[in-house]
Amino acid sequence: MTDHRTALAPALRSMTVLVAAVIVHDKANDRVVLLQRGPRAKFGQGMWDLPLGKSEPGEPITDTAVRELYEETGLTVKPEALKLAHIVHGAQGVQAPNGYLTVVFSTHDWTGAPENREPDKHAQVRWTEVDALPEEFVRTSAGALRGYLDGGPLMTLAGWR
Repeated sequence: MTDHRTALAPALRSMTVLVAAVIVHDKANDRVVLLQRGPRAKFGQGMWDLPLGKSEPGEPITDTAVRELYEETGLTVKPEALKLAHIVHGAQGVQAPNGYLTVVFSTHDWTGAPENREPDKHAQVRWTEVDALPEEFVRTSAGALRGYLDGGPLMTLAGWR
């Protein structure tokens, strides 16, 4: 008998990974929530990033955003409080040799205070003023955040020829 996971493996390797990211923007204080990737992160060790993560099978992308934001920062947001801010289509990435699609949302309505809920992945989670964004920032996330803040392009292509 063939294991269905083995039979599906080639198809799964060719799939694009779907990712959700959230820009939590405190407009009153002009700051955003960022996390710093820890030394055991799968990529970008020591770099700053937006809260983000991969979608689970059968999960709507807004639910992914809500879940990942809570898992990483402890902040709670309702799906209807998310606004589309940016799309990143990458040619390849960590655990995504055939590409990834990151849907970046923004929100101005959340509950809770940011905390590092995944210390095995992240060195810290904190508010950062938008005029003092760190230099060491994951490139695609930095582009999406700057595009959102500056009203720039709504899409970035990363790694395509």
